[in-house]
Amino acid sequence: MPVPLYQAKADFFRMLGHPVRIRVLELLQDGPKAVRDLLAALEIEPAALSQQLAVLRRSGIVTSAREGSTVIYQLAGGDVAELMRAARRILTEMLAGQSELLDELREAEVTNR
Repeated sequence: MPVPLYQAKADFFRMLGHPVRIRVLELLQDGPKAVRDLLAALEIEPAALSQQLAVLRRSGIVTSAREGSTVIYQLAGGDVAELMRAARRILTEMLAGQSELLDELREAEVTNR
């Protein structure tokens, strides 16, 4: 029996649900990166990065290629970069809304004293 679309979407977002994986995708928006460059930017243990890269690779969201002894990772398609930009826009709007609400609460607190 095929997986319903909503379940596939939930699985996809669950796969994205790790800070290291999100940061890797952000770094790869600028173009392909060697594992050593990702390690330098993330400041995590190589084994931890390897584990997260494997999840991204298995999902098909990133691809890897070997150049000599260096492994290069890149986004599998432009839609991933667009997804990351959309997430940034959504978060910006959400945080702006929270800031406005906080301002209103502070204002109400001052007037009710």
